[in-house]
Amino acid sequence: MKQTFEEIWEEHLKRRKRHQAGAYDPWLGVGSNGDRVEVTVDWCDQPILIPKTMTRSSEYAPGMSQTQWEQLRCRYDFEYWCARCVKIKDKSSARDIPFVLNAPQRRVLAILEGDRVAKRPIRVIMLKARQWGGSTLILIYMAWMQCCLYNNWHSLICAHVKQASANILGMYSKVLAAYPKELWTGEQDPKFAPFERSTNIREIQGRGCRVTVSSSENHDALRGADYAMAHLSEVAFWADTPTKSPEDYVRAVCGAINSVPGTLIVMESTANGVGNYFHTEWMRAKQGLSDKHAIFVPWHEIEIYRTPVDPSQAKALVASLDQYERDLWDQGLDLDQIAWYHHKRREMASPDAFRAEYPSNDVEAFAMSGCSVFPNPQVERLREGCNLQAVVGEISGTAQWGPLALDNVKFTQDANGRVERWEEPAHDHDYLVAVDIGGRSEKADWSVIAALDVTTERPVVVAQWRGHIDHDLLAWKSAQIASYYNDALLVIESNTLESENTADDGSLFILSRLATHYPNLYHRGTDSRLEGTLRPGFHTNRATKQAVVQELVARLREGTYVERSPLACDEMTVFQQLPNGSYGARPGFHDDVLMTRAIALYIASVRPPLPRVNIRDGIIPW
Repeated sequence: MKQTFEEIWEEHLKRRKRHQAGAYDPWLGVGSNGDRVEVTVDWCDQPILIPKTMTRSSEYAPGMSQTQWEQLRCRYDFEYWCARCVKIKDKSSARDIPFVLNAPQRRVLAILEGDRVAKRPIRVIMLKARQWGGSTLILIYMAWMQCCLYNNWHSLICAHVKQASANILGMYSKVLAAYPKELWTGEQDPKFAPFERSTNIREIQGRGCRVTVSSSENHDALRGADYAMAHLSEVAFWADTPTKSPEDYVRAVCGAINSVPGTLIVMESTANGVGNYFHTEWMRAKQGLSDKHAIFVPWHEIEIYRTPVDPSQAKALVASLDQYERDLWDQGLDLDQIAWYHHKRREMASPDAFRAEYPSNDVEAFAMSGCSVFPNPQVERLREGCNLQAVVGEISGTAQWGPLALDNVKFTQDANGRVERWEEPAHDHDYLVAVDIGGRSEKADWSVIAALDVTTERPVVVAQWRGHIDHDLLAWKSAQIASYYNDALLVIESNTLESENTADDGSLFILSRLATHYPNLYHRGTDSRLEGTLRPGFHTNRATKQAVVQELVARLREGTYVERSPLACDEMTVFQQLPNGSYGARPGFHDDVLMTRAIALYIASVRPPLPRVNIRDGIIPW
């Protein structure tokens, strides 16, 4: 923002004019979406802009009555239909008013209509922030298709709890109750009728279109489903259990809807942390890897969030701007918008509290409250290096465990494998493999094996294994991966194994046995129980966890390591420092992937340089 105030004011006026430009009148078609043509009609004293597709209809004729003309326009002009046929409750006055789309709703509509008019299936994932009416738009758009465009075109409305779905259905009922009778083209009056005594299904009279309400708690709605449209609401809050997961439900919904023109699937939610199904699907769509458009509306796109300033107010405002506000200016906001932010943020305890309520981008929307260890901008910078296109397979040897497990070690591509490989081993590179041991059952923490190329001072994640497995098999699996990557130094976090030191299990000696056959295993200190020898494994305690986490903090700050797995970034976003000074993931989340990076990068920073040797010759480079 290295400009004189005069230059800033002049630029502000240009931006203000752009924001104010483009009057919107859906009755006259002014500012409406789509390719339009100007026409005149007897019952209006002004020209009207209507969609060109309407004029191409075989039903369009000069001698049409007003009612016939309006009925036809309702089928081709969604924005006009909303203003003419739909009543919604105004949040300020609590009165029923015509549904006139705001600017964010018009932007989203352009995406929906772009696919529909082009005869493509409509697929959207929408990250909501504040109440700009995203869910309302989707509901009304689906109602339009059922009331005006299609017969026997069934829809599903599913929210995280049944009451939320019922509330959406109530809004739909209101649309039908207020529908202008002269514009209704169905054979019976517009209203809902029960369908075969079902409490969850209603049928629109005269159209044959059914509307089913369900919740993520109940998958029964999908049995025998025949849907053309689905509105999946607040997906980030859907329960995720071993028997019911959002992914399973969404997969079932998508399987019930054919990928043909006119079909619609919209998945929307407010943010509820990262690493969950909704966040993962959002990131896939954002990176262009899914079938869905990713839609987010920032606070400054909403017209009401403005405080007009005069030159004297603007001059004082410019003099007081902090770095975040200067960044808003650089992003194209005008001073009216920044003035609104400047005053609104004073209501909040901190800038982060404001951004949680009024995010400027999807990164802020997903940001978590609490004492985050890793600054969100640094995590997002790290995320830029992530790669979802890993080669998936398994690294294995002649056997699963024992000495033969390290013979004939190779990578085999397999879509069902647990290894993600981003780089093959290079013969002249050094590698380090770190292991965080989780539980054996599907409900337990994950076990994670991460391989890093540590040839340079900027290590790169090259492979990762993640799953649930018996701990002795995990130890051999990690040795196979280390062997595959040029007999890498293998660092296994040993707390879990040491806590399992029982006579029946013998877990204390799993690493000692492994070291006999894979000597390039990290050892620490001395252990009197092992007759003074170095003890295998990395032990995490308060002191060592502080050290490894701080190493990771420094690496993110300086940009001195390259991540490939989005899971690591997800875990960093929910990793917190607790009031007692300890570290851990937010309740309900994991830090297993993160800890493999922290341990690996710490060991890489403190170890001596590794000579190029062959551990099979008995030379241990540690």
